[in-house]
Amino acid sequence: DEILDGVLAEIEPSMDWVHGPTTTGSCTVTRRRTVMTVVSAQRRGSLLGLVDRFWRKSDYRMTVINNDVDVPAIYARTQDGFQVALVVADKGQVHFDVDSPCVRHSEVADSTSQATAFLDPDAEFIPRPNIHSDFWSATGS
Repeated sequence: DEILDGVLAEIEPSMDWVHGPTTTGSCTVTRRRTVMTVVSAQRRGSLLGLVDRFWRKSDYRMTVINNDVDVPAIYARTQDGFQVALVVADKGQVHFDVDSPCVRHSEVADSTSQATAFLDPDAEFIPRPNIHSDFWSATGS
């Protein structure tokens, strides 16, 4: 949560987000945040640049940078082995993921971070971004 909280706090103007599912693998834990703020194609580069600079300043090692126009992504590794990702997916939905290094099996606590966007507790899926931002959603130059 600390890694996700840190990068989202760095983004100005702020974005609204919800928790994605927390999953466990054979020895890893993945936390996810899905951005509910509409990020226009014209603003994606600004977001990617901001996150890239923050992760480099935090001494994360960039492992993959995907410059695809429609689905760009940045993948990095923290000094203590966490894998972090910013992925722009279908229809411009932005996701932040963190995978832990291999850990001993134990119960995974719920996140203590409060989401900044509403998600119906009965929702089967996270909807497409639906929150307008004068900055992030702007389509002009």
